[in-house]
Amino acid sequence: MPSGLSDSLRASSYEAGMSSSPAFKSGSVTVRPVEDAADRKAFVDIAFELNRGDPNWVPPLKTEVHSLIDKRTNPWFGHAEARFFLAERDGEPVGRISAQVDQQVLAMPAEQGGGPGVGHWGMFEAADAEVAAELIGRAEDFLRGRRMRVAQGPYSLSIWDEPGLLVKGFDHPPTVMMGHNSADYEAWVEAAGYKGVKDLMTCELNIAQPLPPIVQRIVASGERNPRIRIRSVAKSRFDEEAALILGILNDAWSDNWGFVPLTDEEIAYAGKKLKPVVFEDLIRIAEVEGEPVAFMITLPDLNEFTRDLDGRLFPFGWAKLLWRLRQPKVRTVRVPLMGVVKRLQSTRLASQLAFMLIEYIRRASVANYDATRGEIGWILEDNVGMRSIAEATDSTLNRVYRIYEKPL
Repeated sequence: MPSGLSDSLRASSYEAGMSSSPAFKSGSVTVRPVEDAADRKAFVDIAFELNRGDPNWVPPLKTEVHSLIDKRTNPWFGHAEARFFLAERDGEPVGRISAQVDQQVLAMPAEQGGGPGVGHWGMFEAADAEVAAELIGRAEDFLRGRRMRVAQGPYSLSIWDEPGLLVKGFDHPPTVMMGHNSADYEAWVEAAGYKGVKDLMTCELNIAQPLPPIVQRIVASGERNPRIRIRSVAKSRFDEEAALILGILNDAWSDNWGFVPLTDEEIAYAGKKLKPVVFEDLIRIAEVEGEPVAFMITLPDLNEFTRDLDGRLFPFGWAKLLWRLRQPKVRTVRVPLMGVVKRLQSTRLASQLAFMLIEYIRRASVANYDATRGEIGWILEDNVGMRSIAEATDSTLNRVYRIYEKPL
């Protein structure tokens, strides 16, 4: 934190209702709030500058990042506020961070990781340990000014975006919608007094080979059951299908640590973003006696298509991406979301439906997209059901993301 200026003084400045926050300087580092379009551009671009030398970092599409942090486009801001900060040294950007307070997190039960007084920070990038300390300190100041008693992070911006700091799996690039950061960040965050509160894991498996025999028998049994139907989504009515899937998700995940329900506006926003990359045979819904009770969303690893675009869709990136999406062939497919309605969880039927969804999508991934590798995640470290399914399909742990927490 900036030397010579106490936490209490800075917190009281925020509590006094300041409309904008002045820059604070410590040593050679100045941390100031993002105020205008030029600052937002610098906030997005600094991630590219700091990570360019990492062979496993995949540049995000800059338009997506700008949309994420813009309250005019991201409906998350309907129930949350965020402040974005840039760190500069000698006038040049050297880091960034967000600090955010989400009313839905404040309303969560404490046992699910939220509750009154729990604020978040994220979108963290830093050139060195000094920059990291100043940025984290400034985010904490913002949270204290909003009367938060606990800081958690990183969340960029919410549990539905890119949660957690990568602490295992630096030797290979992330799949679509997963974060990647320098291995140095773990020590820098812990030096600021943070302790891990929850690990989120991803698991990979070889999908070019059949699932283990016991899983195949479970799937075959389900295929003989006339009550069960596994169907593809219909892209022609995708808005309706997206609302159905995310409605199941809100029910299925409601008891999970960190869960915040998606609002109707966020469901519509997510559906709009997903529609261009939806492939009907990779998103399946399980019905029992005609009732939709489970789903699995799988995406081709779009990072394989966008990695060489350097974050730019224009002037030529958009045409390249559209061409690649016409008949996508990928090495990896990722399962970002799956769920079974709460009333069926912990039943044999729930496991059977999960295995059937995995197998049907595995077949399509290999036959239609030439995929050989699947990735499932993230999975909460204490989600026994999903860890058992991963183990039964011969999946192995490949990445771990950690949520940190600190009393303020």
